[in-house]
Amino acid sequence: MDAERRSTARSPTLAGVSEVFPAFCAAGLWPGVGSTLAAALAAAGISGPDDVTAERLAALPDVGPKRSERLVKAFADALPAYDVAEVLVGAGIPVRLAGAAVAALGDGAARRLRLDPWRLLEVSEARPEQGDALAATLLERPTRDDPRRGAALAEYALARAARDGHTALPESSLHSVLAGLFVPDPGAAIEAALPEGRLLRFDDDGLVALARYAMAEDALAEGLTRLLGVAEPLCQPDDVGGGSGGLDDAQAAAVRNVAAHGVSVLTGGPGTGKSRTVAAVVALAEAHGRRVALAAPTGRAAKRLEELTEFPAVTLHRLLGAQGTTGEFARGESWPLDADVVVVDEASMLDVELAAALVEACDDGTHLLLVGDPAQLPSIGAGRVLGDILDSGALPTVELTTLHRQAEGGAIARLAIAVRGGELPSVESPDREVVVVPAADSATAARRTVQLVTDSIPRALGIAPDDVQVVTPVHRGPAGTLALNAALKATLNPGAGVVGGFDVGDRVVATANHLDDGFANGEVGVVTEIGDKGLVVQFAAGPATVPVRYARDLRHGWAITVHRAQGSEWPAVVAVFPPEGGGLLSRPLIYTALTRAQRHLSVVPAAGAALPRAVREVGARPRRTRLRRLLSGAPE
Repeated sequence: MDAERRSTARSPTLAGVSEVFPAFCAAGLWPGVGSTLAAALAAAGISGPDDVTAERLAALPDVGPKRSERLVKAFADALPAYDVAEVLVGAGIPVRLAGAAVAALGDGAARRLRLDPWRLLEVSEARPEQGDALAATLLERPTRDDPRRGAALAEYALARAARDGHTALPESSLHSVLAGLFVPDPGAAIEAALPEGRLLRFDDDGLVALARYAMAEDALAEGLTRLLGVAEPLCQPDDVGGGSGGLDDAQAAAVRNVAAHGVSVLTGGPGTGKSRTVAAVVALAEAHGRRVALAAPTGRAAKRLEELTEFPAVTLHRLLGAQGTTGEFARGESWPLDADVVVVDEASMLDVELAAALVEACDDGTHLLLVGDPAQLPSIGAGRVLGDILDSGALPTVELTTLHRQAEGGAIARLAIAVRGGELPSVESPDREVVVVPAADSATAARRTVQLVTDSIPRALGIAPDDVQVVTPVHRGPAGTLALNAALKATLNPGAGVVGGFDVGDRVVATANHLDDGFANGEVGVVTEIGDKGLVVQFAAGPATVPVRYARDLRHGWAITVHRAQGSEWPAVVAVFPPEGGGLLSRPLIYTALTRAQRHLSVVPAAGAALPRAVREVGARPRRTRLRRLLSGAPE
């Protein structure tokens, strides 16, 4: 490597090359170097950055001249992360945070951390004690009342609140959180953060917010108001008659809303005809020569929307032209969508930043229809977009309540409607569309879940294991995703896990967005090939090659959490509710789990009285947001 580049003066507190280099490689921060190759580096005389040459790498087994050149370039590109690794190792902080630090702070992350060690807390995985440890290593006399520490912890507290869906917090609540983080003067900490512009205070509401979420809510409210104010009708109201085209009166009213207004909302539970209504919107728009775009947050939801409407649909990220993992989109105000009518399904999954990006990409005159079920779980990201829009009363809205699947049996839909209303009835059906498989404890629930997937459902109903999805509220415990996936893999696709723990034939779920590589957080697929470039996974939206370095962002996917299942449906679903998930149960979570099933639902209740109690008493957990007030002008 460039000797001048590596001879930059370092702090005496930084760790030596002998510690940093192997830790850096073992953490997977050198793209293209897996665990096997990393273990072979030292024997080839490659024990530090200055040893990284094409000649030495080419001498390693299965490398060769071309790959060695690629590896040298990859290491050069990763030098900003290596610089951060030097800083972190010296403070006893896991090296794996180095890549995330560069993503958060830029290529100069190491320099920025030396100036302000608490900026480490801008990395989502970092903890306050790690920021303090880094400060103790890099600063001469770090103190708890350092304004940099206070400002960083104020941002950290708001970022943690965002993980629970809040876009803002009352300032008094933020004071309490900061006191719990040993900030001597919480008020001074907030004041220290304000000049940086990453925190905003709203005196009228008594709220404090991270600027990114406050700006997104402002932009979303302004954009919805803009679309409402500038759209011209698509057609005359008489062009959509009540009861015409197989629509009931409510469905026809929803179509008229789309035709007349720049933004409208369509809600309803499963089996109420939302997709039929969307198909009518598409037909109406096409009849009047208008361009249409259909999208949903997940690939599986987009594929289902396409099947039901017989019109092309894509993921929302693809529609907006997502730029890799940056959170940026190609489509926006300067390059709006090429569509006169935009329909977005599964709108309950929209977080405030994605919703703001969507609205910004809708040009003046666009008609936007948001379709969703507010009884489902809210978005994983911050905000309560669909709920706030409905509560504001600011947009034309139609709720579909007539159950159109009754003639087809409809046991799943009837169960969902009952749960939506706070009841958990006994709805086992003679045709076995819904089956309840009692279990007294987690271990029993796990055994019965595996039996359902691998034997009972395929044998009794003819639904292959590939079409059966297990959903559970928890990761840990005998009936959590980790144990269930291990048991299901052992039966359905045994193997040692040749790359990242995965084999060809494994079902996987993505846990992060990698749009440039063709997959997004929550997408479920099957590994079809493993090669030099990584794992080829067949997702609902099509095949994608997952580079080895991103294999860590995959998990086995025979069993997934209810949150990850949101927005997707499967022919058969096994919904297991173990005792260890009792504290997480709520009506929206249970409702979301049950409504993932299309043809068959097996319920494995092992949580005892917690399950019906949650349906009766535990609604959506409150989220502090500003959007409802911004849309309606009503006080919080």
